[in-house]
Order: sequence, then C-alpha cells, then structure tokens
Amino acid sequence: MGRREGGFAQTVTSIVRRHAPDFDPATVEMRPSRQGKYLSVTCVVRATSREQLDALYQELCDHPDVVMVL
Repeated sequence: MGRREGGFAQTVTSIVRRHAPDFDPATVEMRPSRQGKYLSVTCVVRATSREQLDALYQELCDHPDVVMVL
C-alpha cells in the first residue's frame, strides 16, 4: 500500500518482477482507500524459496513510496 500517486502500481510491479520473473502484471489488483489517498496493490507470486520472499519483502519495505507491505 502506498500513496495514490502516478506510477505507484508500476513501481510495485517492477519490484515484484525483479524477484519473480514469471509474475504476470495482468493479474495485479488495485483498490483505492475509502478517501482515495492510498492505493492497495495486490500481487500474487509463486515463491521458490524463503530467500526470494525475504528479498522481495525487503525491497518493497525499503522503497520510499511504499507505506505498508503485507
């Protein structure tokens, strides 16, 4: 989840693709917050290792536009 600004979903998608090359961006789901300030981006990946998930999670958490990662 991040602030609803231009390019946020694309930023998340490109981070996910770096860690899961078989990820299909067409499957991304987006939901704006009730007041429209934030955007939730859902990406489903098939993980191959714990290290892959940890690296993906860390890169998402470290990005300045990302407010929360679940």
